[in-house]
Amino acid sequence: MITLSDVKVGKTYIVKKINGKGPIRRRIMDMGITKGVRIFIKKVAPLGDPVQMTLRGYELTLRRQDGRIIDVEEEIDE
Repeated sequence: MITLSDVKVGKTYIVKKINGKGPIRRRIMDMGITKGVRIFIKKVAPLGDPVQMTLRGYELTLRRQDGRIIDVEEEIDE
């Protein structure tokens, strides 16, 4: 399992778990990042932070620091 801060551009990931507690966890969930949601990694800023992604039909930009608490698994195409 990897975290959202270790993802690669052009790949789709599925959220498995949000590890944070308190306000940071609530903020992440309020942005639409919940267990089971699919996240497509669109691009990464030149210095590696932040990461731009598409989920639930909208664009979201997230700092890698915040992505460290989100466990994801790469979606495998069959």
